[in-house]
Amino acid sequence: MQTDIIISGFGGQGVLFAGQLLSYAAMDEGKNVTWIPSYGPEMRGGTANCTVVVSDEEIGSPMVRFPDAVIVMNLPSLDKYESLVKPGGLLVINTSIIDRKATRTDIRVVEVPANEIAEEIGDRRLTNMVLLGCLVSNLPILPLAAISKALKEHLPARHQKLIPANMQAIEKGASFQAAPVR
Repeated sequence: MQTDIIISGFGGQGVLFAGQLLSYAAMDEGKNVTWIPSYGPEMRGGTANCTVVVSDEEIGSPMVRFPDAVIVMNLPSLDKYESLVKPGGLLVINTSIIDRKATRTDIRVVEVPANEIAEEIGDRRLTNMVLLGCLVSNLPILPLAAISKALKEHLPARHQKLIPANMQAIEKGASFQAAPVR
């Protein structure tokens, strides 16, 4: 089974790290994976997205036109990617900074106040982990434990102290479940 995912937002929101962590977790679970980052020339505030393809078999192409799942961290991302999600697919929306609802009725939608959750935990930079936890809990590709394992094994030593907060954010995000297709 192959699952195509896009994670999109502003630069500085941790879009690329979320995709990279998902890729490491899938690789560690023996899956075939591609991860392709894309970002504007700005360091922060420009657009950033990444595509992640996770498969039990060889991946024919890393390019994703119609993803199975999308995380949108800002309004421009929702505007760009909502229409591309495959029917029956998953759309995870950061309602903290997106002020409109999804318009499609043929996809599963999860609305997550990710910034607020991250701030409750104590660090707004955890927004990406809240949304990643939500994504993983709503897709049958990996157990949450695989994300935890990937954090421990792939996070540089200087950032290991951040693992408990990251796991708390992932678990909080995992508690949000998609509404069924309307």
